[in-house]
Amino acid sequence: MPVRLHELAHCRAGDKGNVATLSVIPYAPADYPLLVRELTADRVRTQLARYVDGDVLRYELPLLPALQFVCTGIRDGGVTTSLALDTHGKSLSSRLLALELP
Repeated sequence: MPVRLHELAHCRAGDKGNVATLSVIPYAPADYPLLVRELTADRVRTQLARYVDGDVLRYELPLLPALQFVCTGIRDGGVTTSLALDTHGKSLSSRLLALELP
């Protein structure tokens, strides 16, 4: 049965200019392998395609456990130049947590 990412994990966000960093941390460490398998950089890029023009890089942090996504090319210049809240890291993390996983 599909589940939304926010049911399995929370997200911390940071942004500098047109780069946003989104860290996804599962509530239960046992869910980390599922996130590693299902939450690919391509899937995150697709979920945030309306807001991210550049690359999405994924870093695995198994000792935490967490996944970190560095999103480049945030539209409208990102947090420091855009008047829209859509491109701020916190908004992007909310959109990412709405992702449906199998």
